[in-house]
Amino acid sequence: MASIVVTGGLGFIGSNFLHHIIESRIDLTATNVDYEGIGSNPANVEDLKKNKQYRFVKADLADKKMAMKVLRGADLVVNFAAETHVDRSIANPDAFFSSNAKGSFNLLESARQNRVKKIVHVSTDEVYGSTSSGSFDENSPLNPSSPYSSTKAAADLMARAWHTTFKLPVVVVRCTNNFGPYQHPEKFIPKSIIRALNGQEIPLYGGGGQVRDWIYVRDFCCGIEMALEKGEPGEVYNFSAGNELSNREVAGRLLKHLGKPQGTIVSSEDRPGHDFRYSLSSEKATKKLGWKPNHTFDDALALTVKWYLGHESWWKPLASEKALSATPWKEC
Repeated sequence: MASIVVTGGLGFIGSNFLHHIIESRIDLTATNVDYEGIGSNPANVEDLKKNKQYRFVKADLADKKMAMKVLRGADLVVNFAAETHVDRSIANPDAFFSSNAKGSFNLLESARQNRVKKIVHVSTDEVYGSTSSGSFDENSPLNPSSPYSSTKAAADLMARAWHTTFKLPVVVVRCTNNFGPYQHPEKFIPKSIIRALNGQEIPLYGGGGQVRDWIYVRDFCCGIEMALEKGEPGEVYNFSAGNELSNREVAGRLLKHLGKPQGTIVSSEDRPGHDFRYSLSSEKATKKLGWKPNHTFDDALALTVKWYLGHESWWKPLASEKALSATPWKEC
């Protein structure tokens, strides 16, 4: 039976991927490696604890010895381990360098020395920076704008360099904005849902004209599995769903699903270095991996709203005043 190590599996996308891969593959065991930081939540995988295919190891990949230890005997690795919130990266860049750059370096070295058969390194569309028109493909130059995206770009470059220099079988995947179950309340869609449920206004940075392409998290998880199975080592694959919407449009559709008045949308101070538009072409993933999204945006948004309505006990302990702040980058 194959052994897969999923790093950062207590986070949003990592925990969704663990549920996906355990549901779809009975021929592997999954080890969740997580250091239980700000974005980690053990409640995300509570239902997996009694599953014989699953086990959890607490470890910080910034610790070289721990990174070496957790990959012993691993056949496959999917690396989600990262600090991911742009606002927090502005308030505290140090943690992002330690997790995203140093942690990834240690993981790549451990994978090389432990002779891991395949690694998928999970990145972000934000490494390309902003564009006013067109879409980035896998050959577009990296132009990160924030401490978060710059440390992710550093990890991407190391991953490809380790393939070129050491023939490490690593694949990089980059995706547009994910949403769905288990996403922390500090993120835009769950924050907007929770604030609306609490009768609060929905604040939009600079009026909410920024454009993002939104993808349902389970669709991206399917893409990651395909990259693990079919992805060519040394290659990058972009994933997008063709749901380019302004933040104001997303907030409006969300309020419609909740039956709340549109007048609760307000403009707030824009954050520093805010990219205006992200856009990826997923043509390569479609042609080479056979991937395509299975959910429309509105269907996925309805599923997401329903999940948060039914899981107040999950999000309420996380929905602090700081997490729901209109200007979180100012919070210490």
